[in-house]
Amino acid sequence: MLKNIEKATVLKLVDQISYQDGQVISKTLGQNQGVGLTLFCLPKDEEISAHKSRGDALVTLLEGRAKITIDDKDYIVSAGESIVLPANHPHALYALENFKFLLTVVFPKDA
Repeated sequence: MLKNIEKATVLKLVDQISYQDGQVISKTLGQNQGVGLTLFCLPKDEEISAHKSRGDALVTLLEGRAKITIDDKDYIVSAGESIVLPANHPHALYALENFKFLLTVVFPKDA
């Protein structure tokens, strides 16, 4: 089930989360064993340091521009663009300017 977001209402995802100086802000919209949906915003020059996820992650930029590093290769991603962060590969995000994104993570079925 979705949470932290109005239902049966036309809305803009970019307006559902707000910047706070010097902080990475997140808002979980849904989470279960198979998928996670989270909004994030990072002010300019903030970052999420290198880490791995056990699921493939689709990052969709809603606003701004970011440098996204996957396996030591840098990608510049702008509003309206998306990139897939492969499962079990190190990745990091750096705000070249204020940016907001929707993170969709699809987790593998547990054996």
